[in-house]
Amino acid sequence: MRLRLGTRGSPLALWQARWVAAGLEASAPDIDVEIVPVRTTGDRVVLRPLAAIGGKGLFTKELDQALLAGEIALAVHSLKDLPFRLPDGIRLAAVMPRGDPRDALVANGRSLSGLPSGARIGTGSLRRRAQLLHLFPQLQVCDLRGNVDTRLRKLDDGEFDAIVLSAAGLIRLGHAGRVSEYLPAETVVPAVGQGAVVAVCREDDRATSTALERLEDPATRAAVTAERALLEILEGDCRVPIGGYGVVDNDRLCLHGLVASPDGRTIVSDQTTGPGADPASLGRRLGRRLLDRGARAILDDAARHGA
Repeated sequence: MRLRLGTRGSPLALWQARWVAAGLEASAPDIDVEIVPVRTTGDRVVLRPLAAIGGKGLFTKELDQALLAGEIALAVHSLKDLPFRLPDGIRLAAVMPRGDPRDALVANGRSLSGLPSGARIGTGSLRRRAQLLHLFPQLQVCDLRGNVDTRLRKLDDGEFDAIVLSAAGLIRLGHAGRVSEYLPAETVVPAVGQGAVVAVCREDDRATSTALERLEDPATRAAVTAERALLEILEGDCRVPIGGYGVVDNDRLCLHGLVASPDGRTIVSDQTTGPGADPASLGRRLGRRLLDRGARAILDDAARHGA
């Protein structure tokens, strides 16, 4: 059984694709995986903030098109890049075991609290920007795009005093030694799905779906299902700073949620715990609670004026 696996062409995306391919080939002797790099709009447009050019779907649209056209059998994504509504005909077939969900500071050994007033800190995420400004308003938070190696190079070239990236991405690419500080998920709430790798396939492709189910991690699936249900209630995308992070402990699931104004001045956060067997209901409940506590006003303001 030969499977064509579509992926973005960045070093991190290729690492994730090879990891999934290795898992598939190890799961059954008759599976042979061919990795097919696909360049997405988000990869081509690197000089403008994501929020200004259309949001998360920019990293998935071309892969979705190739999947629906039958050019590939599956696509591998970082879950945080996947919109909460998938195109018709595509299903989330497998959620792999989650990596480190936290954000990580790379600052040549300095901590976030140790950065001087006015220090330039780079990030491409409105969510990170808002939370950093809320905690440390004396910092200059500047836009930073590009793959992991590009961002590290810009730091090394002196364009920034520090940068914040996904811990999982740094670890997977062998850059854990560059991390100055891991930011606690309770202090800087991660993006929905951060650290999780997923595979999607066509809804009518039973053979590929069955092969992918062997890679499924139920605990990660439960956690990210709650997070994505939270995101759906908030109708959020990367134009509004939103965080969501679920943790499964035995049969219980604890979910943290956050909505912030882009300038970081207003933060609405909460958490809830409930049965892990019904993660979507837990996520929807927390989403409605955040809306009632002030998130609706933030989201309405973003809709009127842009993030």
